[in-house]
Amino acid sequence: MLDYYVRLKRLYKCSIIQVVIFLQETDDEIAFTEEYQEDLTIHRYRAVRMWEQKASLFLGNSALLPLAPLCRTDSPRELLSQVAQEVATIADRETRQNTAAYTEILAGLRFEKELIRQLLSEDTMQESVIYQDILQKGKQLEACSLCISLLSERFGEVDESILQKVQALNTDKLEALCRELFKMSGINDLVTWFEQNASS
Repeated sequence: MLDYYVRLKRLYKCSIIQVVIFLQETDDEIAFTEEYQEDLTIHRYRAVRMWEQKASLFLGNSALLPLAPLCRTDSPRELLSQVAQEVATIADRETRQNTAAYTEILAGLRFEKELIRQLLSEDTMQESVIYQDILQKGKQLEACSLCISLLSERFGEVDESILQKVQALNTDKLEALCRELFKMSGINDLVTWFEQNASS
């Protein structure tokens, strides 16, 4: 935090208030620490522990709504239900879908997946551009991992520059490369494939 403060102060030359937000309840001392001290240096910042916050501060504001399920409550399920009802009342469809996606991600730190899906309509979630982006990135990472494993099986240790080219491919190109690998007789075929396909 001190390092961030010095960098920001040097760059923007303005007043800085630092806040660390802890999302998931913990007894770890770091979540209850609000200053760094060493010799003559004392640097203070604020720690916000979501499990201590009042939900009312976050309800009624679509930008803050996804944080509400992590707030203090005697009835977590009832709170999540209330959040879901508020998400459903957001008039703009895209905002509603994206807020539902953000809420599901953060609620996953506290609630079971089935309960989240039950209260936050899966149909709304799946239409969300954020949700779709997360799914797409997951598929891309999976395809990339498979492709690199096949490369290692086929050609042994692969040059870092080739690995970087593989990691830059989208899911469709990765799947195409995986299929082509079985037809390649050597690393030169792989280089040729990249010349013909990577930028197209």
